[in-house]
Amino acid sequence: MYRELLIELAAAGADWVQMDEPCLGLDLPEEHRLLFGRVYEMLRLPTRSPKILLATYFSDLGENLEFTLRLPVAGVHLDLVRGPGQLAQALALAPDNLLLSLGVVDGRNIWRLDLDRALETIRMAAERRGSERVQVAPSCSLLHIPVDLETERQLDPEIKTWLAFARQKLDETVLLARAATEDSQELEGRLAENRTVLARRHRDKRACDTGIRARIAAVQPEMFERSSPFPVRRKQQTGLRLPILPTTTIGSFPQTTEVRRARAAYRSGKMARSEYEALMHAEIEDAIRFQEEIGLDVLVHGEFERNDMVEYFGEQLHGFAFTGNGWVQSYGSRCVKPPLLFGDVSRTGPMTTTWARYAQSLTELPVKGMLTGPVTLLEWSFVRDDLPMLAPD
Repeated sequence: MYRELLIELAAAGADWVQMDEPCLGLDLPEEHRLLFGRVYEMLRLPTRSPKILLATYFSDLGENLEFTLRLPVAGVHLDLVRGPGQLAQALALAPDNLLLSLGVVDGRNIWRLDLDRALETIRMAAERRGSERVQVAPSCSLLHIPVDLETERQLDPEIKTWLAFARQKLDETVLLARAATEDSQELEGRLAENRTVLARRHRDKRACDTGIRARIAAVQPEMFERSSPFPVRRKQQTGLRLPILPTTTIGSFPQTTEVRRARAAYRSGKMARSEYEALMHAEIEDAIRFQEEIGLDVLVHGEFERNDMVEYFGEQLHGFAFTGNGWVQSYGSRCVKPPLLFGDVSRTGPMTTTWARYAQSLTELPVKGMLTGPVTLLEWSFVRDDLPMLAPD
């Protein structure tokens, strides 16, 4: 199939075809590596055919690097955001006629690039291989980030200068390619502007809260221990008078069209807060009565007031920002607007207790509260790139 497709593309005038093989970032058995060699050998056509760029991303190639660089392809793309350490070895092992595509522009996050640092990498590679055998690219497909920053009207103006969506990432890619071989006042001005913005972001007190940093520094190992042993906790739990195998539900009930319309009207100022809360209270009461009717033991309030399991909490935390049009594909046809985690996070006040307290007032049965966990908040957001994901041991 692929041979016929390459023939059709060649007839249509295609010079290059990109083959995505992110599985090369995995630990592959030797038989799979051999299979790669046989398949790509079969794709070499006897007549004129498009050149093949083999694209890898989301990780470095590890032990697969050398054999990947020896495959019968015209170019190999490297994700140098997720795997920056592989470049030195790639430059040493790549055949002279192989094009190396340098994925230095982050395709999975929304922050403006440090152009000077990326340019240093590109110039080093071009000096080693020659500029004609090096190209500049995003690290991976840009489908993981919103399309265009210019459509955003509600973002804080300063935070907006720190960002780059898909269109802006392409601008960065072009700028880097030009700056690697050109020297002009225009390019130097844009590089200088980039330095200024990055410096402002680094100094911004919202990104680095000294109070939060002090609290983190004061954390002691004993703080991670429970204040009471299991037998004590078990005795307290018996007060709930639950059966041996209590029944409950995960927490969220369906968000009906009426609920979504009410939330949209409330957020746009077309519905008063009192009217909105009254409608949510009615939905909660219906959910409580339904759970009592079917005989559940531990009830939930339904989460009707929550627009999204991550966005709802992020909106109540310092350190998060939100877009108006920053939609990205989650899975299938479902899209989400991930929060932007730009600074040190702190809680401004209670986030769920008002709704849970109301739900509990409606029933004698226990009502549990639901919180989106911190790891999910982190993984479902665009996270800041100025701190490591894991603290050092």
